[in-house]
Amino acid sequence: MKLSAEEKKTLSSAIDKLNEGLDEIIALYNEAEEDRPFIQFEPVVMESIEKAKETFGEEEISRRINTIIKEVFSFLPTTEKSTEESE
Repeated sequence: MKLSAEEKKTLSSAIDKLNEGLDEIIALYNEAEEDRPFIQFEPVVMESIEKAKETFGEEEISRRINTIIKEVFSFLPTTEKSTEESE
């Protein structure tokens, strides 16, 4: 393959940019963490959430679930029970 000096310079620049992009992709891959669910819902609950999202929209269901969780946690004691107390 024969290239002029200008074509060689352009090709070299393109290769450098590809290498920089590849380095960025490798860095992102290396920094990636396992995507684990915050809460493990039962399958029937997940189905109900999906149906509700289809009906009311994801934003509304997220708002409602957050409200319910906050209410439930507001009823829990603020201090942890020791194992001696529960026995």
